[in-house]
Amino acid sequence: MLEQMGKAAKLASYQLAQCPTTTKNQALTIIADLLEKQSDTILAANEKDMLAAKAQGLSMAILDRLLLTPERLADIANDVRKVVSLTDPVGKTIDGSILDNGLKLQRHRVPLGVIGAIYEARPNVTIDIATLCLKTGNAVILRGGKETAQTNAAMIALIQQALQQVGLPQTAIQSIDDPDRKYIHELLKLDKYVDMIIPRGGSALQKLCKEHSSIPVITGGIGVCHIFMDESMDFDSALPIIINAKTQRPSTCNTVETLLVHTKIADTFLPKLSQIMADNDVILHADQDAFAILQTGVANVFPVEDEQLRQEWLSKDLNVVIVDSLELAVEHIREYGSNHSDAILTRSLANAEKFVNLVDSAAVYVNASTRFTDGGQFGLGAEVAVSTQKLHARGPMGLEALTTYKWIGYGDDLIRK
Repeated sequence: MLEQMGKAAKLASYQLAQCPTTTKNQALTIIADLLEKQSDTILAANEKDMLAAKAQGLSMAILDRLLLTPERLADIANDVRKVVSLTDPVGKTIDGSILDNGLKLQRHRVPLGVIGAIYEARPNVTIDIATLCLKTGNAVILRGGKETAQTNAAMIALIQQALQQVGLPQTAIQSIDDPDRKYIHELLKLDKYVDMIIPRGGSALQKLCKEHSSIPVITGGIGVCHIFMDESMDFDSALPIIINAKTQRPSTCNTVETLLVHTKIADTFLPKLSQIMADNDVILHADQDAFAILQTGVANVFPVEDEQLRQEWLSKDLNVVIVDSLELAVEHIREYGSNHSDAILTRSLANAEKFVNLVDSAAVYVNASTRFTDGGQFGLGAEVAVSTQKLHARGPMGLEALTTYKWIGYGDDLIRK
C-alpha cells in the first residue's frame, strides 16, 4: 500500500512543481470555503472522535488538542485564506551573479518534493500541513493519530474534492487511514519517494522517527519552555505575561512549563504569584527554596521532581525554581529545556541582550509570552511544525521552510577551460 502511495505522490509532485500560483490559490480558496460549507459534517465526525477519546480515558490535554468547535473551525478556514494571501516562494530567484568565466549563475526556490507528516491528536494539523504543502508545490502523505480518524477522513475528502475541481491530482494529498503502527515504520523507509519526514507529537514519536527513518527528519514540537524573571522586573507587568504563557492554552508546545525567579525578589514576588495562580487554578511544583515560601500561600504547591523539570505538563501545572543569577538561569534552561521557546522578563537592557545571546532556542523573547511561537503569529499564515533543530529549518516552519533551491547556470555556448 505505502509503495503505491509513494509512487503516486512522487508523480503528483512533478505536476505540482509546475503548477501556477493562481491554480494553487484557487484550490486553497475552495478548501477554505468547503471547511465552512461542510462544517456540520466535520464537527459531527469530530464529535465521534471525542466520544471515543473520552471512552479511552485520554488526558484533558489530548482532548483539548482533538476538539473542534465552530470557532476553531472558522479560524482554520481563515488561516487557509491567509496562506492564499502569502507570496508563493516557488520559482523566486534567491540570488545570482555573473562569474568571471561568463557563466550567469542563479539560485531558484523549488519544492522539496514529497513530505511525510506523522502527527497525533490535532485535526488542525491536517489542514495546516496540506495547505502549506499545496502552496509550495509539495505532495504530502499524512498519517494522523487514530484519535482523529473520523475528523481527518472528513477533511481529506474535502481537500481532495478541491484538488479535483482545479484539475490537480488527488494523490497530491493522501492519508494513511489504517491505524496499524507498522505503516509508520514503512513510511520512514520510503526514501525512494519521500524527501522529508515531519513528526508532530511527543518525545516518543520524535525518538522513533530519528532512530528508524532513512529519510531526513525535522524534529521539534516538544516545548519545555521557560520564563526567567530577573530582579529588575516589576511584578504588575510580569504576572499577566506569566499567566498568559501558562493558561491561555495549556496543551500547546509553546506554553511555559518552568518559571525561574531571581533570589533577590523571591520572598516578595512568590506570594503574589501564589495568589494569582490560585485564582487561575494553576498547581505549582517548586524546588526546595521556592517551596518554603510558597507553602504558606494560597495556591496548591508540591515539591518538584527532577523528571518533572524535563517534561511538558500540557496542563495547568507550573514548575517554580529560584536561581541566584542570570547565568544560573541559562544553565538551568540548557539542562532542562528543549530549545523551543524561552523568555526573560527584565527592565535591564544588558540582561536582555545577555539572555538573548546565551539561550540557544528556536525562539527567545524579551518581556513577551512564549505563546507567540506560532506560524500564524509570526506572519507565516500557518506552520507545518516548530523545528527545534538547526537544519534545515528552525522555529515555526512556514512556506520557505518547505522549499529548497537549485543552481541554474546560463551560458553563451560556454565551455570550461
